[in-house]
Amino acid sequence: MISWQPQPTADGSFTFYSEVFGETFHSLQGAKAEAFVKFAQATELAQQAERGQIRLLDVCYGLGYNTAAAIETIWRSVPDCAIEVYGLELDASVPIAATHPPVIDAWIPAVQAMLRQLALHHHYQTSQLTATLLIGDARQTIQQLAPHVQADAILFDPFSPRRCPQLWTVEFFQQVAVRLAPTGKLATYSRSASVRSALMSTGLQIGTIPLDGRASPHEWSQGTTASFDASTLIPLSAMEQEHLQTRAAIPYRDPTLTDSAEQILARHQIEQQQSDRESTSSWRRRWGIH
Repeated sequence: MISWQPQPTADGSFTFYSEVFGETFHSLQGAKAEAFVKFAQATELAQQAERGQIRLLDVCYGLGYNTAAAIETIWRSVPDCAIEVYGLELDASVPIAATHPPVIDAWIPAVQAMLRQLALHHHYQTSQLTATLLIGDARQTIQQLAPHVQADAILFDPFSPRRCPQLWTVEFFQQVAVRLAPTGKLATYSRSASVRSALMSTGLQIGTIPLDGRASPHEWSQGTTASFDASTLIPLSAMEQEHLQTRAAIPYRDPTLTDSAEQILARHQIEQQQSDRESTSSWRRRWGIH
C-alpha cells in the first residue's frame, strides 16, 4: 500500500508526489491556485453556472483539487446551481489519502464532505450535487459514460505527456471530445504542441491560457483550452501557431487504447524522426526560447 505524504506548495496547499510517474500531482507553485486558474477559471465556470445547472468531467481526479475548485467557483457565483460531476482516477488510494488534514483543509466544509464520501464510496448525492468516481484506466472507464453524458467543462489533468502518453493520444482525445457539450470548454495545464494538435484532430478549436506575472522567461502559456466554438477562446500567439508546424506537434497515437507508455513513446519517436517538419530546436532559436 502506497503511503502518500503531503508535500507543501507555494500557496500553502498540498500535493503528493508519484513515484510511478516521477512527478507531483500539482504545480509546486501552488496546487490550489493551479486548480482555480488553469481549470475553474479557464473553463469559465462562474459564467456557465448562470444557467442554473452544470456538468463536469474531471479526467485524472487525483486529490480532487480541480473538482473542489470548480464546485467552489460555481457556488460562489450561483449558490443554488445544481452540479453533476464525473471523475476518472487510476489509483483509488490517492483521493482517500487526500481526505486527511492538512490536504483537505484547503476547502469549504460542504466540499470537504463531498471529497470524503466520494473517495470512500465513489458516489455522493445531495439535492444540489451528484458526483461519481470511476476507478481504473481512464481509456476504459471513460467508455462507461454514454456519449449523451456531455460535460460543460472538462478538467483534463493527467501526468505530463512524456510520463503518461496514454492519456494524451489522438484516440483518447476522441473519446473525450464526444463527451464535451457543444457549448462546453476543456482546459489543461499542457501547452504541448503534440497535445494541441491531438485536440485539433478531433474537430476542437484551441486557445491559450495567458501567462500571469509569475511566469518564468522561458514560458509562453499556462496551458490550453479547447472548444467547438473558437470565439470563446483566447487565440494562440504567432509563436504558438508556428509551434504547431514543428515536429513537436506530431501527436501521440494509441490505435487500440491499450498500448503501454513505452509503445506509444517509441511510435512517436519514429514518426518524429521520419518527419520533414521544422525541428523544435530551430523554432526555439527563432523565437529566442532557451
